This record gives sequence, structure tokens and C-alpha cells, in this order.
Amino acid sequence: MEFQTDFNPTENNRILITFKINQLLTIMKHHLLTFAACACIGAALNSSCTMEQKKTNPFMEAYTTPYEIPPFEQITPDDYLPAFEEGIKRQKAEIDSIIRNPETPTFENTILAMDMSGELLEKVAYVFFALTESNSSPEMIEISEKAMPMYSQHSDEIMMNDSLFQRVKYVYDRIGENEYTTAQKRIIEDTYKSFTRNGALLDTDKKNELMKLNLALTDLYLKYNKNILDATNAFELVVEDSTRLSGLPASNIAVAAEEAAKRGHEGKWVFTLHAPSRLPLLQFADDRDLRQQMYEGYITLASKDSTDNKPVIKEIVKNRVQKAHLLGFDSYADYMTDNVMAKTVKNAEDLLMKIWAPAVKRVKEEVTEMQAIVDAEGGNFKIAPWDYYYYAEKVRKQKYDLDENEVRQYFACDSVLKGVFQMANQLYGITFTEMPDAPKYHPEVKVYDVKDADGEHVAVFMTDYFPRDSKRQGAWMSEFKGSYIKDDGTQVRPVIYNVGNFSKPTADTPSLLTLDEVETMFHEFGHGLHGMLTRAKYKSQAGTNVDRDFVELPSQIHEHWAMEPELIKVYAHHYKTGEVMPDELIAKLQASSTHNQGFATTELAGAALLDLQWGKINTTDDVDVEEFEKAVAAKLGLPEEVQFRYRSTYFKHIFGSDGYAAGYYTYLWAEVLDADGFELFKEKGVFDPETAKSFKENILEQGGSEDPMVLYVKFRGQNPNPDALLRNRGLLK
Repeated sequence: MEFQTDFNPTENNRILITFKINQLLTIMKHHLLTFAACACIGAALNSSCTMEQKKTNPFMEAYTTPYEIPPFEQITPDDYLPAFEEGIKRQKAEIDSIIRNPETPTFENTILAMDMSGELLEKVAYVFFALTESNSSPEMIEISEKAMPMYSQHSDEIMMNDSLFQRVKYVYDRIGENEYTTAQKRIIEDTYKSFTRNGALLDTDKKNELMKLNLALTDLYLKYNKNILDATNAFELVVEDSTRLSGLPASNIAVAAEEAAKRGHEGKWVFTLHAPSRLPLLQFADDRDLRQQMYEGYITLASKDSTDNKPVIKEIVKNRVQKAHLLGFDSYADYMTDNVMAKTVKNAEDLLMKIWAPAVKRVKEEVTEMQAIVDAEGGNFKIAPWDYYYYAEKVRKQKYDLDENEVRQYFACDSVLKGVFQMANQLYGITFTEMPDAPKYHPEVKVYDVKDADGEHVAVFMTDYFPRDSKRQGAWMSEFKGSYIKDDGTQVRPVIYNVGNFSKPTADTPSLLTLDEVETMFHEFGHGLHGMLTRAKYKSQAGTNVDRDFVELPSQIHEHWAMEPELIKVYAHHYKTGEVMPDELIAKLQASSTHNQGFATTELAGAALLDLQWGKINTTDDVDVEEFEKAVAAKLGLPEEVQFRYRSTYFKHIFGSDGYAAGYYTYLWAEVLDADGFELFKEKGVFDPETAKSFKENILEQGGSEDPMVLYVKFRGQNPNPDALLRNRGLLK
């Protein structure tokens, strides 16, 4: 599961200035949008068009849509670059006004003024970066190649402006002389640190060098992401013989037939690398060669020919090392962990290694169980990585009499979404009403008006759940409009969205979700709640604008409700009969809740450790990507039956932007918090009103307005217990 507020999530750690490229990339998380063409798009070049016929750029005016949802139907590709250019121009003027202010620097005329600057640029950036991830096209990619360098340079020019920094420093140096609120102190401190981390203390020559490095990295991230998208869309596994489909669910076979027809392979079946196609094949296909073809296609993604990301990775690493050294850090990992909860690379590694040993031990036990089945069936082969999903499913059936194909019949996508909404209602009193006529960027998007128990508008929530060729893989949350409180007390409420790549419906069946997809929906919705329920006063502290290793707490803790019997009985209905999931099946789900956690944890922790090793490189020597991965795996003792969750060539979290670079560990870091926090809910009752109220007020509403550990202790009443993670995954007996 993935958050790209995603930055990218959240992968959403906008420290102060809403326009910052690296943070917005981490906030904003490509599908082909059919834009309505204006008859006079080219009016400036066509003398036959009158001035009155010229199309108005939607970004340049106040949105008149409900709750200021972006008017997607009015936006054309030609609107983006002019809006970026004008947004940059306006923000430069706003920053210049702050610098030229003759008054003594204060929180209001410097820190807050910066936080509120760049409204137009923020508007276009929110939409553009969202659609390049979920609704892309060759035209959008071409615009990216022009907009991103411009955007990056603008960010650097502001963050390296010495006159502006001196005003920030003046306020920072006198922080103890004023009666600031906790939130104000934090934003002052974060602003100062953001400037120093982005080169404010460097001399002119080094600032110019840093700007060149940032521009180079921007170009490299664009190329890396384009290679992944192109390589993913180019891959197809064509099956001509129906007997090779033995074991696969009928719904997946139907989708494969539809994909084949779409690609010109009538009468055949096509499987792709998108998770709803790839994972069921690995989990259920009896044909071992077919599983191997799919597995090897995935782990070699973007590693050859014109989409080979290995040369791109080498350049990214070199540039990151140079950037870290310029800013006074030994390595990029030191730079990236310096301003989050972990504080040091060692602290992050120490946590991962506490998890690693029990996870690897469990893998050995899981492989032994799977090998026993292979031997009993006369397989005469040793478990390989492409066998893991398949035989893990057989072990689950054998040990727990649980068939995921049976379970999926109760998890129609719409039903699960109702369960998600029911959870939010029972915990926080909010309701979701569909807005069928609201603007949307694709026909599959659904839009909801979110209201509090008293009828007050809380947020707009959008969902976009199914794969498309122009949407990147994964699942994420972000926003089209942020939240803050005006000086007069008026609350500006957010527009939040969730994107997924879940199993598609077919002509005969609705979308039936796997257990992993169910948890993913709850996960991303947890991020959504963080964005929707925020009550933080300042833009840069609202919602998911928190420390990167804290941002996964709201998402991961809400996963726990997905399999709670009390909620399952509300939302899990058989898609044909409407029957509620029987108690016997719920009991099996509960009993098997930690099944295969050795594999899942080793895969995840291994990827996090690989990420940190990339970040710890402190020389600009050439690195052989494949040999580097092998060396890390050997040093860790990675079981041969398990791969890293992501190989480097498609590890978008860490090489597609800097959002989670040297930070993939944060999923497990936050799991310590979420596992420990949910134990309080289990103790008091999973829908206990007081516990839910405390979580809402201390975590969801506060955003980044206070130190995250302080907020957590306010909610939990104690520091988190690391053993809670091991208990949650069944790795501590």
C-alpha cells in the first residue's frame, strides 16, 4: 500500500511554502483526460478569431463551482503553462513585497505572508500534478518537461533569497521574546529550517551549484517516471490456450479477455503488470511457467532497452550525494532523516533490524509449510519467488479453510466503500453524500459532500479506483484544495481525493476486491480523513503536512477496522445474494489475519533497508545497480524465495521524486504508532466515542501544528511500545 501525497502522499510534507517543488511532488500524486477543445484556442495565431471569442483560462479566475472544486471540464492543456507562468510572476511580486516591507519583520508580515503567498500557482499545481499521475497523456508529459524546470527554479530562487531569509532569521532569532502559540513557534522553526536545508546559508557560487543540481534531479525524476509508465504499458503476457488459465478466478479471466480484445488479440487473454492483473495470476494460476513469466516481467520492469532506469538511478544518486555534501551532510540519508521523527539514519535502521530478524525467521517457517505441499503433490521442485503467492494461498486454505475467491464475493467495491463511510460515521460523526453533477476529471471519478453531525460542510471527497493506461500504478491520496483558517475565523475547507488501481468490474460482475485491496481502500481513506478533518489554522500545517514518518499513522490505523467483525457485518454482503458474511467466514478471516506476515514484512523491511543503503552512499563513484542490490541482499541475508518489495528500477517512492527517499522505512515506523494506538481502541472498544474523539482532536485535526510525538502521547497517554508492531504482525509469541 502506498501514500503519495502520496508526496506524494503522502507521498504531503509541505514544510512551509506551498509552491515548493519537492514537497508538492510529495503531495501530488497519469490517465488520458479528454479535454473539450475551444474553437478559438489558437486565437492569438488566427486573426479570424475575435477578442470576445478567446477562451478564459479557468485558473486565472475564482472557481464558481460547488465548494471551489476545480472546473475540470473547462481546463485544456493550453491553460497550464500560462497559469504556471502567471502564478510564478504573481508569487515573485508577493515575495518582493515581503522583502521590501519597511516594517520590522514579524510573524504576520513575514512567516504568515509567505505561507499565504502563491495562491494561483498552488491552484494550477494541485490540478496539474494530480492529473499527470492519474490522467496523463503525451501532451501532459510534454508540458511537464517545460513546467517542472520552471517550477523548480522558482522554488530555488525564493528559498535561496538572502534578503527574504534574513527576515525569517530575524523572527526565528527572537522566537523566545514573543508569546507565540505552539503552532506559530513550530511554523517559525520549520520555516527557518526549510530555508537552511534548501541552501540559504550557502554562498552565491554554491547556491548556483545547488540550483543546477535541483534542476538536474527534476529532469531525472521526470525521465524515471516516464520510463516506468512506458515500460508498464508496453508489457503484455498473452495466453492463447485456455487450459493455462486453470485456477484463476472467472472475474480475472474475463478482465484478461477484455484486455486482449482492446489490444487486438481477439479470442486470447492478456495479463498486464498492473496489480489487479498481476497479483491474481501469481496467487491462483496453476501454470507455474505462466507465474514465472509474470514474476520475471515485474522484477525486470524498466530495466532494459529504451526504458532502462539503471542509468537514471546512477545520475540521481550522484546528484543527491553532491546536494547532501553542499548542505553539510555526509550522505543523502543523513539529510533526509534530519528533520523527521527518526532524526538519524541509525534510529531508522535500528527499528528495521528489530523487525528483520523475526520476519526472516517466519519466512523460513512459511517456506517449510509451502514446500511440504509441493512435495506432497509430487512437484519435484524447490519453492521459488514466483511460487510464494500461489503456495501461500494453498497453505491458507489448508490451515484455515479460507479461500480468498470465496471471500471476494463479499467485497464488491461499492460495498467496501460504504463500509469505509460507515466507519467514519461511527467514529467521527461525518456523512458522505454523492454529488453526481460535480466537476470531475474522468467519468469514473465519484464526488462526495462530506458533512459533520450538525450539517456543517467538512470537505469534498473524490474517489478514482480503477486502473487505466494513463494512470500510474499504486494507490494514493492528495488534495485539489487545501485547508486553513482566515484571520476573521472563516474556515477554508479542503477538496481531497483517493486514487487506486483495484480489480475492475466486468460485464457480468462488479469490482470484487481482494483482501489486500480492501485494506488499501481503508488505508488511503485514512489519509483522506487526515486531510478532510483537519482544523489546523495555517496552510502549511493542515492535514497531511506533518513529519514524513508520522504521516502514515492515520492511514495505517484505519486499516484495522477493515476486518473488525462489528464493521464487516455492516458492509460485507455477497454481491449476488445480498447475504451478510457469515460468522464462520469472519472467524476464519480473524484466525488467518497474520498469515504470510513473514513474507510481507521481509519484503517491506527489505525494501526499506535497500532504500537506506542507497541513501547512505557518500561518494559520486559509479554504482552498478544490479550488483548493489545483490550486495545489500547478501548482507541482510534476504531469503532466496523473497525479493525486495520494489526493485530499484521501479522503486518510484525513492527515485520518482525525493518524497520518500531514505524514508520508505516510515511505513514501519508509523506502524509502531498505529499498532500501539489501535490496542487502546481494542481495550476500550473499537468504536469507543471517547477514544475516537481523542484521536480526532489530537491527531486528525492538529496536522503539523505540534510535535508529532507530543500529539501521539496526548492521544495514547503513553509513549508507543515497539512490540505492538510485532504483535500486530503475529511475529511476537
